[in-house]
Amino acid sequence: MNLNELESDFLRHIVANGYKPGDRIPALGELSEAMGISVNKLREQMEVARSLGIVGVRPRTGIKLEEFDFLPAVRFSLLFALAMDPDYFQTFGALRKNVEASFWMEAVRLLTKEDKRYLQELMRAAWAKLNAPQIQIPHAEHRELHLAIFRRLGNPFVKGILEAYWEAYEAIELNLFSDYKYLREVWTYHQRIVDCIVEAKYDEGYDLLIEHTHLLRHRETEHDTLEVAR
Repeated sequence: MNLNELESDFLRHIVANGYKPGDRIPALGELSEAMGISVNKLREQMEVARSLGIVGVRPRTGIKLEEFDFLPAVRFSLLFALAMDPDYFQTFGALRKNVEASFWMEAVRLLTKEDKRYLQELMRAAWAKLNAPQIQIPHAEHRELHLAIFRRLGNPFVKGILEAYWEAYEAIELNLFSDYKYLREVWTYHQRIVDCIVEAKYDEGYDLLIEHTHLLRHRETEHDTLEVAR
């Protein structure tokens, strides 16, 4: 790759010098002297890298290169887009739906017996909340269930897109507006999907996943109606 495309002296230095995640990067003053670039310019570039999760800056340890994570970059851009126009959630939701569908077969075949037991534990926790005397929305379980299905992929771009979707889901408060009938319908689908995964009925589970994603369209309509009524 042509390193000039990075448009950052700071990032070019990291790549050109072969730094690995966990490596300490020299202080900005040291870099400034070695590279012939002002400390202020390097600081601006480092802050961009920091906001994207590329580097971390901590007391005593200084600047360190982080493991690559696509989420910070997607989240930063997505949340700004939603602040400008909440309708972008539906557009991003369509992307997320297709990503889940495209990687479903690969993802579920990688799941271990321990992973499948974990999915069953999430289901039990969700049903416990739904069946409690004071009903609770199992949002944490909802998010974790979807992400856990794809946890073994080892694809940081898929992981970043899926995690960013749930950040957006919370940002527009879809985790707050629910009725009991809707919740039970959603979690009945989840139960059937998890049962298919446990029983290795992956094609049937895929069909249920596609049906399940259509429920969100009704949920978005409900949310939009509430927004208008405010």
